[in-house]
Amino acid sequence: MKMSTKGRYGLRAMIDLASHESDQPTSLAVIARNEELSERYLEQLMTKLKKAGLVTSSRGSSGGYTLARDAAEISVGDILRALEGNLSPVECSAETEADCENSQVCVAKYVWQKVNDSINEAVDSISLAELVAKIPEGETQVSAARACQS
Repeated sequence: MKMSTKGRYGLRAMIDLASHESDQPTSLAVIARNEELSERYLEQLMTKLKKAGLVTSSRGSSGGYTLARDAAEISVGDILRALEGNLSPVECSAETEADCENSQVCVAKYVWQKVNDSINEAVDSISLAELVAKIPEGETQVSAARACQS
């Protein structure tokens, strides 16, 4: 399974947002600059994250985005599902199965369900707070993003 830029960039933006320790909103321009992302693209991602209840926004000269919940309460899975939708490697392994004529007799489906379960377990077990804690001391998030380039 290959993650799209929506998931990769959105996760970086959320880590950046969580790494700002104040309760003050962070502007889209600041996040875009820190993460070296397009502000227009980031705006589309933040709209999805807001709709999913992961961020809140405020308008005005000191407006921007803040986390809607504590970083420890937001999982990587929450973020990726908000941006990517279903994380299943194939449609027939999703909880809401696609119309598949062979669903009841497909032996390969067992493999895809195991892969799907593993993916969900992994991304749901990592919180945004854990990722922020992994930023090396003295490093800024932007240098971490440059090193990762994901």
